[in-house]
Amino acid sequence: MAKDLDTTEEIQETCECCCSGKTKERDEKEFKDLMNRLKRIEGQVRGVEGMLQNDAYCTDILMQVSAITSALNSFNKALLANHMKTCVVDNIKEGNEEVIDELVTTLQKLMK
Repeated sequence: MAKDLDTTEEIQETCECCCSGKTKERDEKEFKDLMNRLKRIEGQVRGVEGMLQNDAYCTDILMQVSAITSALNSFNKALLANHMKTCVVDNIKEGNEEVIDELVTTLQKLMK
């Protein structure tokens, strides 16, 4: 249990500069889907680390990094779609249209 607390504290420290402080409870399906995607990406990153340690050829590593970038983009698309279908819609229904400005800002940052 202490390990979970340490992980939570690490996440909070990491997010201090970029996180809004808001939270969202995800349903089990969404949570599992996003976690599975992240675990696959984590495995890909470890694979690249192994390639580097084993002196793999540069272009082979670059192709794997490209696959990781694509996987991260897919993760972002899934998360953004879920955000729009839940958080954004719910906020608009509650009369909080500031969520649109937040979404626009987020999209601008993602499109850099």
